[in-house]
Amino acid sequence: MKHIRGLLFIFSFLFLTVSISYAKDITIVYSGQTHAMLYPCSCPVKQDGGIARRASLIKELRKIDPALLLLDCGAFTAGGLMDEYTQEPQLDTKRTLINLKAMELMQYDAIGISSDEFNFGKEFFLEMSKTTNLVFLSANLELDKIVPYIIKDRLGVKIGIIGLTNVSANQKAKDIKIDEPKKIKELISRLKKDGVEVIVVLSTLGEKEDLKLISEVKGIDILFIGQNPLKDESFTKVDSTFMLRPSWQGRKLGKLILEINDGKLINCKTEEIIVSDKIADNADILSILPRCYSDTNCRKEGFIGSCKNMGNSDAECEFRQPNKISLRVISSKECTVCNVEPIVNEMKKKLPGITVEYFYYPDSAAVKIIEGLPISGLPVYIFGKELEKDENFYNIKDDFISTGDFYLLKPQIGGLSYFFNREKIENSLDLFFSMFEKDTDKLLSTIEEFKPNLHFLAVENVQGFDAKNGLLEVEEYLRAVCVQKYYPKEFLSYLICRSKNINSSYWDDCISKVDLSSIKACARGAEGVKLLKENISLSKELKIMFGPAYLLNNQEIFSSQGIPSKEEFRKITKKQ
Repeated sequence: MKHIRGLLFIFSFLFLTVSISYAKDITIVYSGQTHAMLYPCSCPVKQDGGIARRASLIKELRKIDPALLLLDCGAFTAGGLMDEYTQEPQLDTKRTLINLKAMELMQYDAIGISSDEFNFGKEFFLEMSKTTNLVFLSANLELDKIVPYIIKDRLGVKIGIIGLTNVSANQKAKDIKIDEPKKIKELISRLKKDGVEVIVVLSTLGEKEDLKLISEVKGIDILFIGQNPLKDESFTKVDSTFMLRPSWQGRKLGKLILEINDGKLINCKTEEIIVSDKIADNADILSILPRCYSDTNCRKEGFIGSCKNMGNSDAECEFRQPNKISLRVISSKECTVCNVEPIVNEMKKKLPGITVEYFYYPDSAAVKIIEGLPISGLPVYIFGKELEKDENFYNIKDDFISTGDFYLLKPQIGGLSYFFNREKIENSLDLFFSMFEKDTDKLLSTIEEFKPNLHFLAVENVQGFDAKNGLLEVEEYLRAVCVQKYYPKEFLSYLICRSKNINSSYWDDCISKVDLSSIKACARGAEGVKLLKENISLSKELKIMFGPAYLLNNQEIFSSQGIPSKEEFRKITKKQ
């Protein structure tokens, strides 16, 4: 019997050990920087977001994991510079109160506080906070209804959640006191002594200050960047701290999985879930949500919507037929980089009465339409004179050029991709670039196999030349064009080398076995000036001011963000 009891004790001990060391996954769902965006985005495409959809998504996530934590990082208040839909204080405060009520219905566990929460002063915040059961967190802001932290137990793991407020809040509410954020060091130490295993910080300090905080205060496991993120990534890790950036305007909902093993945070997994139009609106939220706060909330394809009784319970949308406006879009089937749909969709948003016809150069119909028009490239967007009768014309008239019986969308608005009046030069590629931009060396290495003609981004003026980085950049280009003339085989490798170390004055380290004195004499004299004029003549002709920009076959022009891959270049050139 004693032997059996001993076995039972050993078995129980082993079971306990296994249970303690078994990894536990804890879910945190989070939002932030929503600025009381109640309705889906009024974008021409991807009209994501909206609190009614968000509530439905959270409800579904809770069915999967009833123990999830729901947090908001702050900046949930309307108004201010970052609120795209701000109107006037009365409507903005109404929108904020509805947003807060919706967050209460969604059962948020904790909410961070930013300076935006004081857009309407301290008294408004205090009155607002009295109407809700939500928990507001800030460890460096002393104010009623705000607590420094809360502790939540999930699956036997204690999680301490701390709030931090950016110091600019006292510029909006001068009679509040904000302490230095690094004072939370003692708070974290106390929480750890009380058995808290994971420290989460809801910060609105701004990412620059967040990084400083992490370097000075140890023990922060998770930090949510609720204001002024420096990067686009939703998730990064700095030292031992996982940093999360919530989606602006609540168009995506963040989901974070904490992997806990033996009371320690081992790893994090994160995803952003789009609050898309495929998600049905939550009925409880719809019951408190006015039909509209502005005309942008009233959308119906082919109609102009207006909001009546904005922000009130009896608000409603009224729709009417728009003025009919003809739009003829002329592009070229030979142009591989022409994409007219984004501009057409944007114009439909601004002018719902548009009817669109498409023509393609050099078809006879297209040639006839553009004959005599002051254009040098395609695509071109030609509107009928009835455009000026549209009620929105006054707001957008500066985007157009009046010519005869038409209005042309300005090239700087519609873009220019194809110079139909330039001679086609097969398999030619021109690159317009600056040696001082980040990763120029990688761009030059990538594009090398396509044997591009290289053009520097400088302009000629009465004093000589100018460039974005002033005289230093001009001097670089004067030397470079001289290297190209006297040592053409070394030219590209020289540019790649210099671009890697553009701030070094030792330019001659990038070229060897040459007569340096000839390069210097050329760069400092009339010869260098003549060569640089020739180099930048094409960018002057095409009015190219920014890069990297590319001219393909002497006709198609396009730009890139970042460094395109060789495969992307090959796809474009193969279509020619």
